[in-house]
Amino acid sequence: MKALVYHGPGKRGWEEKPKPAIINSTDAIIRITKTTICGTDLHIMKGDVPEVIDGLVLGHEGIGVIEEVGPGVSNFKVGNKVLISCITSCGSCDSCKKGMYSHCETGGWILGRLINGTQAEYVRTPNADTSLHHIPDGVDEEAIVMLSDILPTGFECGVLKGEIKPGDKVAIIGAGPIGLAALLTAQFYSPAEIIMVDSDENRLSIAKTFGATRLISHNAVEEIMKLTSGKGVDVAIEAVGISATFDICQSIIAAGGHIANIGVHGKSVELHLEKLWSSNITITTRLVDTVTTPMLLKIVLSGKLKPEKLVTHRFALNEIMKAYDTFGNAAKEKALKVILTNN
Repeated sequence: MKALVYHGPGKRGWEEKPKPAIINSTDAIIRITKTTICGTDLHIMKGDVPEVIDGLVLGHEGIGVIEEVGPGVSNFKVGNKVLISCITSCGSCDSCKKGMYSHCETGGWILGRLINGTQAEYVRTPNADTSLHHIPDGVDEEAIVMLSDILPTGFECGVLKGEIKPGDKVAIIGAGPIGLAALLTAQFYSPAEIIMVDSDENRLSIAKTFGATRLISHNAVEEIMKLTSGKGVDVAIEAVGISATFDICQSIIAAGGHIANIGVHGKSVELHLEKLWSSNITITTRLVDTVTTPMLLKIVLSGKLKPEKLVTHRFALNEIMKAYDTFGNAAKEKALKVILTNN
């Protein structure tokens, strides 16, 4: 089969790899029909995730059709259309019993990080019964791809961890795909304001159509403090993963407020406890657990949530090298999420 293979920071190739085979009884082999590229994949390409080794197939998102299942799989059969969760969970270890699937003792975020991932013609999914979701016929498949990672990540790590409440003033720092996913799902809780901060005017204009109430492209701290009469926001969501955007969150958070970090940080940030220690601030981190995926799937199927709006570019799977170039130059290409289709 063909797959997108990582060869160290800045090096990747579209290459022949052996088709995956059943290893454990709970495995499923899936023919990928649609996949995408995540901002985390770009972090991997920069060397920010050092455990990814030379020769690994990248990708942790996608949908497909089951071609083979191990004898221990009971919830799925050959021919089923499935959503592949970015998080693999056994469902029975201590972490899984806590709903913390990201720290599953035999799973977690392993696809495209520790084992071969989904940016390929085929993928092996361990613990299939608890790591896949059935896809009904007739749904928008591009919308479903957004449920592999980006939508539950924005919701769980930003909105739920940030404990957004009705009437809150919320600032989302970063209007990329993950920030926009947080924007879409923050509206479940009727905040009074959702301020989007980004230097990319195109992304801000998209955020406005998605429900943002204020757009800020420069002097973010000064502008937000003006908007809030010097008090700051109730919830600040960091959706980029660099020191500068985390610093903005620290500078705009109100007393009693909540900083929810989503971004993948490849370098350390400076924590200003000399300013925050007395302000009753909560700072949270989280790796997505995908515990909300079944709920989000129901909302998408109802038509009340349309994550397909995040898709801006479409490619054939064998054009993935071009897709990476496009996604990696998002501002120039006006790219959000890309869809790669394996015909």
